[in-house]
Amino acid sequence: MELDTAKSKLERNKLGQFATPPILAQELAELASQYLAQGKSKVRLLEPSVGSGSFISALFKAFPLKNVEAVKGVEYDKRFADFASSLWQDFQQVQIISGDFTSQKQKEGEDYNLLIANPPYVRHHHLSRDVKARLKEAVRNELGIEVSGLAGLYSYFLLLSHKWLSDDGLSFWLIPSEFMDVNYGRAVKDYLLNNVELLRIHRFDPSEVQFTDALVSSAVVIFRKRKPPTIKPVEFSYGGSLLKPSSRKEVSAQELADSNKWTPLANDCEHPSKTSSLKLGDLFDVKRGIATGNNSFFILPRSQVEEFEIPSGFVRSYVPSPRYLKDSIIESDSEGFAKTEKDLIVIDCPEGEDFLRNNYPKFWNYLEEGQNQGVDSTYLTSRRTPWYSQEKRPAAPFLCSYMGRNPKKPFRFFWNKSQAIASNVYLLIYPKGDLLERINENPSLEGKVFNELEAISPEDFRREGRVYGGGLRKMEPKELKNLPADRIAEIAGVSTQGELKF
Repeated sequence: MELDTAKSKLERNKLGQFATPPILAQELAELASQYLAQGKSKVRLLEPSVGSGSFISALFKAFPLKNVEAVKGVEYDKRFADFASSLWQDFQQVQIISGDFTSQKQKEGEDYNLLIANPPYVRHHHLSRDVKARLKEAVRNELGIEVSGLAGLYSYFLLLSHKWLSDDGLSFWLIPSEFMDVNYGRAVKDYLLNNVELLRIHRFDPSEVQFTDALVSSAVVIFRKRKPPTIKPVEFSYGGSLLKPSSRKEVSAQELADSNKWTPLANDCEHPSKTSSLKLGDLFDVKRGIATGNNSFFILPRSQVEEFEIPSGFVRSYVPSPRYLKDSIIESDSEGFAKTEKDLIVIDCPEGEDFLRNNYPKFWNYLEEGQNQGVDSTYLTSRRTPWYSQEKRPAAPFLCSYMGRNPKKPFRFFWNKSQAIASNVYLLIYPKGDLLERINENPSLEGKVFNELEAISPEDFRREGRVYGGGLRKMEPKELKNLPADRIAEIAGVSTQGELKF
């Protein structure tokens, strides 16, 4: 569509504009007709981010024209609003409003018994501080719910639509499935459990991306505006299509309320959660790797250390990206540097500028060139003293890749025998407490621990991690720390209470 291509991908990303595929729009409308007495009910539709009107078109195919009383579409982008107004001008039921849905004033007696929406997927960092404050206050005043500052615009759209729905009104939302598992999704989950009757959540297979230009895994959330029942379970479906999902199951509202993450309750792996006395977090500290602020400047081939006359004490060995590591064991040379395909170092110098200028002029010239390029004024470097130093991270004996797509083994573990530090594409894993004591007493135990880390099942990873469009999976430190560790405790001689066994 010309309106889509008129703006760059970055511009549409900032506005959260991702057009609904026509087939999916039609399925949503068909499903709405099933909930509304097979399309025989009178329909008053609200579409808070109407675009060109794909849901309106689908509605008129799913419902008899005589049963559509009113359609109100709101669109922030004036180009789309003008186009939709022209497109639907012959339909008296249809009213297109150019403006921001979250700022719309509701007329007395105005409500809608059906809402279908693909709200703008605008991430929190594209929302100004003033806009966030206004939206948070609006939700607080209307629902008494506190929204995280990390929540995207779609969360506010969903929450602020509540007042527009009539009693028993139905709501269908096509939104990122991330809300089910992340902390900033709590406001939406709170609303779905305590303010409405949550009917169904359908999660699309992450490998079947619904939007070709958005790296996001999608879900459809369906609820009715009525007091939440205490007994009725929620239907979860997965994969396939809305009308013909690959699998279905029911989950009680109490299970949802008791769980921080909803995806594992009804995801594609049907294995029951394993009970584990110990978690990795009981035996290990887990940290993200370092972020330099400018990799192309701070990370160099080791061969350039001599070229710029950088003292050995001002560099650290650096683990390259997982794609450059063929083996899972990172060996060390005699100086503690990692023996990898790419022999890299990262600049990490604690000395002041005057000292370097007077004692290491060639190294200083390199740093000065970085200043001329503005390397010293990036967000991260400007907050470090000196700006060419790095975060304090000791070399970790175990590493885990932060993201992956391989469905059988989405994350890779590495045994780091060197003194190399790793970037933030890795999670750094440090034995602690009794486990650390055991390893210090018996260094050969490190290899056995590594073997057990590698043996953690893909199902466990899928339960704790998060998934995005195209099957991309990510694992944060807190999520990795939730993986089971009983086998590691057993081979290390650590009891389930975390104490040493003699």
